[in-house]
Amino acid sequence: MQINMDIIIKKRSKKTGLPPGTLLHIGEKKVEKTRISIFDYDETHVLEKEVKFVEESFPFKDKPTVTWINIEGIHEIEIIDKIGKYFGVHPLILEDILNTEKRPKMEDFENYIYITLKILKSASDNERILSEQISFIIGSNFVISLLEGKDEIFGHVKERIRNGKGLIRKMGPDYLAYTLIDTIVDNYFIIMEKFGEKIEIMEEELVKDPTPDTLKLLHDTQRELILLRKSVWPLREVVNNTLRGGSKLIHESTLIYLRDVYDHTIEIIDMIEGLRDMVSRMFDIYLSSISNKMNEIMKVLTIIATIFIPLTFIAGVYGMNFEYMPELKWEWGYPAIWVVMISLGVLMMGYFKKNKWI
Repeated sequence: MQINMDIIIKKRSKKTGLPPGTLLHIGEKKVEKTRISIFDYDETHVLEKEVKFVEESFPFKDKPTVTWINIEGIHEIEIIDKIGKYFGVHPLILEDILNTEKRPKMEDFENYIYITLKILKSASDNERILSEQISFIIGSNFVISLLEGKDEIFGHVKERIRNGKGLIRKMGPDYLAYTLIDTIVDNYFIIMEKFGEKIEIMEEELVKDPTPDTLKLLHDTQRELILLRKSVWPLREVVNNTLRGGSKLIHESTLIYLRDVYDHTIEIIDMIEGLRDMVSRMFDIYLSSISNKMNEIMKVLTIIATIFIPLTFIAGVYGMNFEYMPELKWEWGYPAIWVVMISLGVLMMGYFKKNKWI
């Protein structure tokens, strides 16, 4: 996950002293131009269109059908302001929608429910996990989704609406909201799977040949897991509040599906905690591997030093400049010393191998 903290701090500092509900986009601009698409459907028909102006979505507010207004890109404050005012969304909620660093949460108002979550996706290099914010406004006959970037995960939901597969065309906006949330949660499993594979590869590398680059990768992975936990952990509270809120906008028939999402959320949290434990153990493995590697090096150096100690002693003795050393006058003295030294080295190597020291 990448977070440009300089931009965030700079943007937040601009809000100092401004009245509550002042609209200011906080975060990165993920798309060049805001894109607005509309799905309007019931059990017998479906209307799909893309509009250039946000005002074209206003007539769908009071229609008896279910309407899904999908907005990609929230940096254009004027669009968010217009749709918020027309659909009766509180200015403080609009302020939260524009702040892309908000913690996932759910708030139940009388006429609508506000939910904000994080969409996780893999970067183009598949090495990093990116996070984008999505907000939902759930009304009596509409769902407004506001994405920070491009819509890349709701393709299957759109196909189900077009083809009338499953219950989605037979149910209300609460079921549509459940379907969108469930898609986001299911995508978490894909991210966790990729993350698990990445950690397994690092674990093999740690055991075989750990390097300083491996340690850096471990630190990066640990930081990503912390950010993953920050994005996913509040989701449990969001779903739980939706289940227990008793909102008139969430029908009893949809609650059983939301309970399934809650179970998936708990499972994902358990997976993240498991991965965090694995990464923590991998730091111990790294230290053990480095220690073992150092021990192997020290063992080789010690064996070499041990072999050369007696050889150095012999060379030192016969390197002394005493006049009365019998061997110095011996014709075979020089080759004899070489034989003794080589034999001594071979005997020591054989002794080390016998004791399985090498």
